[in-house]
Amino acid sequence: MSPPSRSHRLRVAVLLKTNTGGRWILPQVDELRGRGHEVVVILPAGDGPLTGELRRRGVRVAESPFDFRVGPGAPAGLLGLRRLIRRLDPDVLHYHLLASAFAARAATVGLALRRVHMVAGPAYLESRPIRLVERLLWRLDDAIVCGCQHASNRYGAMGCPPHRRPVASYGVNTERFRPDWSAGPRPDDHPDPGSDGHGGPAYAEARAKARAELGIADDVFLAVMVAYVYPPRRLVNRGRGIKGHDVLLPAWRRFWSTHPKAHLLIIGDGWGDAGETYRRRLLDRFDVAEDPGITWLTGVDDVRPWYAAADVSVSPSLGESHGAAVEAGAMAVPSIVSDAGGLPETVDEHSGWIVPADDVPALTDALRLAYREFDAGRLPRRGRAARSLMVRRFDNRRSAVAVADVLESVVATGGR
Repeated sequence: MSPPSRSHRLRVAVLLKTNTGGRWILPQVDELRGRGHEVVVILPAGDGPLTGELRRRGVRVAESPFDFRVGPGAPAGLLGLRRLIRRLDPDVLHYHLLASAFAARAATVGLALRRVHMVAGPAYLESRPIRLVERLLWRLDDAIVCGCQHASNRYGAMGCPPHRRPVASYGVNTERFRPDWSAGPRPDDHPDPGSDGHGGPAYAEARAKARAELGIADDVFLAVMVAYVYPPRRLVNRGRGIKGHDVLLPAWRRFWSTHPKAHLLIIGDGWGDAGETYRRRLLDRFDVAEDPGITWLTGVDDVRPWYAAADVSVSPSLGESHGAAVEAGAMAVPSIVSDAGGLPETVDEHSGWIVPADDVPALTDALRLAYREFDAGRLPRRGRAARSLMVRRFDNRRSAVAVADVLESVVATGGR
């Protein structure tokens, strides 16, 4: 889709089912407002972190009458959401996450507005029942902005034509996530990592401090996995957690048995009560607390020091978009990723390794390959390649431009 003239000021309503996560919408909102468009974000009631940040930026927030749950109150909630959207009278409704998409489609049937669905993660498309439903419902969307090529291919297999499923990653803030972030902002906002691919004295200091907190020396191979622990879903991955913790932990145990000069750092809380319950089950099942080769941190607000400490990032997910690999790459940390979802799009032969999903021996072998390159001093070269790839393909400011172009084009052309 080619963007139309920007002389027409649009009214854009953004719908999201959470006011806790979802900060990845912020660059898109900023880009739309920077083009002169009026933006209102519809979120669940309450003072969540996303609500607070939007209001701090001067963005209007409207409380959704629908709580995005299926239950006796759902019809009344959807009717209230419909009334709200009619009052806001947007030119285009832009919704993220599957529950938001279902709600937006149901609440706006027959209304004269354009609808743009943005796919954050394609895991739901791995469920056959959900695919059967989406095979019908995607036709209510004027465009589906797919956060990865994998999601676009999935919708293509369901009959969605190419011009209605453009790809625009949520991306990563390559200025915030960069090897020399601790040196402060650059006056020229230049995203390159520097000639050595690291960050000079400030980076070295951050790396040394983080490793000291873990009690490991600089010559210890450190792998990091950054991911929330989501509770298992019955319809996806046969009731297993999506991020692949139960794949990495046995692979690490095999790897560490022959490479004791190595350490695994896992960072991530359970997502909600159910996620925390599942995280504790993992801790018990794999006896993590008693394993000297593993540290699991929760309550981490800033992961950048831990990326600075790491030699390789691991994303063994059973299905997602681009995940933590884009943050790691922006920090010049190479990644081992599974071949699930959009993860293979985040590395190339110069910046990381791709292994089959849910394959413990293959992941063990990839850890051995990474260790071999660490031991030979070649991992920094892969880190530089990873940083370059993120700047070229996954910078969230460029992605925001692409998303805004789609919204403008849908309004101008009808998107069909």
